Amino acid sequence: MTSAPSVGQPVHTQVVEGFGTVAITPVDPAADSALIHSWVTQERARFWGMGEASRELVQEIYEDVDRRTTHHAFMVSRDGERVALFQTYDCAEDRVSECYEVRPGDVGAHLLIGPTEGAAEHGFTGALMAVFIAFVFSDGAARRLIAEPDARNTKAIARLERTGFVLGPEVVLPEIDLPEVYLPAKPARLAFLDAPAGR
Repeated sequence: MTSAPSVGQPVHTQVVEGFGTVAITPVDPAADSALIHSWVTQERARFWGMGEASRELVQEIYEDVDRRTTHHAFMVSRDGERVALFQTYDCAEDRVSECYEVRPGDVGAHLLIGPTEGAAEHGFTGALMAVFIAFVFSDGAARRLIAEPDARNTKAIARLERTGFVLGPEVVLPEIDLPEVYLPAKPARLAFLDAPAGR
């Protein structure tokens, strides 16, 4: 990980007692692609599906995300150190819409925690997920958060359950083969989290 901040201003900042200040900043493809590449090409990130990608391809992928109004990528920092990559998307405008009945206000999410040095810190991922969930639901239009981890990624599925997501069916996300992006078919487990009551 690196202490250099992402370019641009945070769209959400939250102080977590006993953890630190978490800031969520839109990905700058040129500034952040080298770090993202170093994360997604590690074996621990194999379910992210970018293990063979070059740094140039990673930058191109996030430039494509940056151009879209329906998909967003964010670099997450803790006390100035970049520690995770979050992505959100409009489920109605994504391939997941072919796998379940999308409702108004459904927001899809991907999360990649960056590698850490030394022993794992208890509560680290949970704290980041709590901030991410608060960020997504701070948009009054968001009614439900949808996750679709690889069905073989039992660790991620268990984490979602511990966070309060309700598991849905296993599905196969269809292949996407477009000039700007290629995504192979993916076996996925759907998971759902409703917005807090009375929000």
